[in-house]
Amino acid sequence: MKVIVPILLASLSFSVVAAESANPLSVHILNQQTGLPSKGVVVELEKQEGSEWKHLADAVTDDGGRIGALYPSGKDMSVGVYKVTFKTGEYFSGNKQETFFPEIPVIFKVTTVNQKLHIPLLLSQYGYSTYRGS
Repeated sequence: MKVIVPILLASLSFSVVAAESANPLSVHILNQQTGLPSKGVVVELEKQEGSEWKHLADAVTDDGGRIGALYPSGKDMSVGVYKVTFKTGEYFSGNKQETFFPEIPVIFKVTTVNQKLHIPLLLSQYGYSTYRGS
């Protein structure tokens, strides 16, 4: 029994890592003022369809400020224009701080099906920076 439990835990950990590594989209938020990850931030994913935005998913950053698998599981991320919106107003309000940016939308273009993309956000109360990560 003692041998089975570690093996079972190891296989569960591997399953989570495999699912995240197979997912085409991840995000990460670092608070520039504190130098710490921004945990508890709601992040929404949408895809542009004509002049409308279609909601695909939302998730909350973990203790490390990450969402390792933001794209809906089991679906291919097709070519097109997408938007990730970081709900920073709620995050700063929860930390009893004001912010100039209650939401930070990042619009990006996918040029290859299931292209592996990472969108990091460097955040402060009155500014932010983002780029295409790996």
